[in-house]
Amino acid sequence: MPADPARAAGRRAVSPLDHRVEAATGYDIDTLWTYRDRGVLVEPHAELVDRHRELSAAQTGVTFHLRLLAHLTSGEFPVDYALLDRIDRTVDQLKDAAGVRETTARWVLALLEPIEAAATATTPDERTLSGDDQAALLALAGGAKLREHLLTGRMSVTTASGTRIPHTTLQRLEEAGLVVRDTSHPVHAGQPVALTDTGRAALLTSRRPAASPVPVPPARPGAWPSTSPQRR
Repeated sequence: MPADPARAAGRRAVSPLDHRVEAATGYDIDTLWTYRDRGVLVEPHAELVDRHRELSAAQTGVTFHLRLLAHLTSGEFPVDYALLDRIDRTVDQLKDAAGVRETTARWVLALLEPIEAAATATTPDERTLSGDDQAALLALAGGAKLREHLLTGRMSVTTASGTRIPHTTLQRLEEAGLVVRDTSHPVHAGQPVALTDTGRAALLTSRRPAASPVPVPPARPGAWPSTSPQRR
């Protein structure tokens, strides 16, 4: 039996909040839906995915009525009272669908914003940079450009100090939100690379010296120690 074309075209509609949901949870939407079905998500994420599914369904409704309205007004049908009545009904249905989408979007945001805030609050302090990443961030802090060789297509990153950084390292730092490229420049001419606020905070945290222990003055002869040794 052939598959339903509407379902084959896509099992979910793309919502305007997809990229924020993915950034906050660290998973793409399809993976989140799969994990939800398997019952492996923690409660805040599980509820967020449930609401996101409702938003996706609402987006599907808006898209359907938009396409129907475009079809009715395409000039394919004779303009008569029956067509005008159908257009009026479709416009009303589109308004209702848009209202449902707006309501479900507010529900998603109400669950999403605390997750985003928690991720933002913990990322700079809890990020542990490797020695290589720390050195790369430090070099990139002075300015750098990503270039693509016109003949070989090879990508390379050169910093203002002349240091070369592997493209894979740049990709890793970019995916972690530590650096950003100015994509308004063509890559063959050089795309400027700069640290994000998160990257600067992570670099500052990793370079902050550990607190030195407070020296304990030697005890005077015959004086009792300030703390008693633990008894075994």
